[in-house]
Amino acid sequence: MAKKVLPDFIPLLRRMWLIRAFEEKASLLYAERQIAGLLHLSIGQEAVAVGACSLLRKDDYVFGGHRSHGHALATGADINKLMAELAGRATGYCGGKGGSMHIVAKETGFITATGVVGGTIPLALGAAFAAKERKKGQLAVVFFGDGAGQAGAFHESLNIASLWQLPVIFVCENNGYAEFTPLSAHTKVERLAQHAQTYAIAASTVDGNDLFAVREAMARAIKKCRKDKGPAFVECLTHRMRGHYEGDPAKYRELSQLAEWKKQDPIARVERALRKKKLANSQVLEAIETETRALVEKAAEFALSSPWPSAENVESMVYV
Repeated sequence: MAKKVLPDFIPLLRRMWLIRAFEEKASLLYAERQIAGLLHLSIGQEAVAVGACSLLRKDDYVFGGHRSHGHALATGADINKLMAELAGRATGYCGGKGGSMHIVAKETGFITATGVVGGTIPLALGAAFAAKERKKGQLAVVFFGDGAGQAGAFHESLNIASLWQLPVIFVCENNGYAEFTPLSAHTKVERLAQHAQTYAIAASTVDGNDLFAVREAMARAIKKCRKDKGPAFVECLTHRMRGHYEGDPAKYRELSQLAEWKKQDPIARVERALRKKKLANSQVLEAIETETRALVEKAAEFALSSPWPSAENVESMVYV
């Protein structure tokens, strides 16, 4: 029997650290009032973004939600342009007009994010429909939270995706809260994957803080979609280590609960696994964190030294 070749998880860990460092720097800039507006961070959910996007092709389509800095970075988005967008600068992805919740990184396949709960789910179906017509093996992936499970468009999209056998993967980041409301207070359905099964969609629920588990589930879903055998649903049980938004006192959440989830930090889990398998030592792991934090510092310098959007461009990128 041939020896199983393990994928190189060092680049995946580096990407997770890049997201963590980016989010932590964004939090600091927000506290210093260098970033305005609402800021939703995905600290603690890095394994979902990296685990899912690391298996995609560059010509696949990725859609995010309101907490999507990590998704964009996981596809390979430019950290300089992304940080500039958060800071409202002209060098940002949307010229400083979109901000945190309206990100576009077309060159990496990250089509768009939105502040509307579940708003990109129907858009992903459109991309999947186009992919099916092209017959080139492309697929669409859409990220959303558990709160989207109560939206009408969510159920309509599951039904259409199943009916038309579209190559779309629904990735639910179930962090247990729809903004400030626990899952148990807004639905009797404990696992959102059950909704997918209702519409005859292949579904799985995995530990979203386990990079390896997320990748395995996504690999199965991607294989199904590439073979033109319809949609798939991957529910990732995870947790955000910050409030719903920066400044949220999070009084709805018990401190003991947060402490328990910190033990399941996805980055720490990957590092432990790499040490155990002797694929990396402490020196290598420390170097990865140092390297990514340095890149993020440069991105912040780039963003804050960039010009503001000019009055002449006020109507650019406006289509309606």
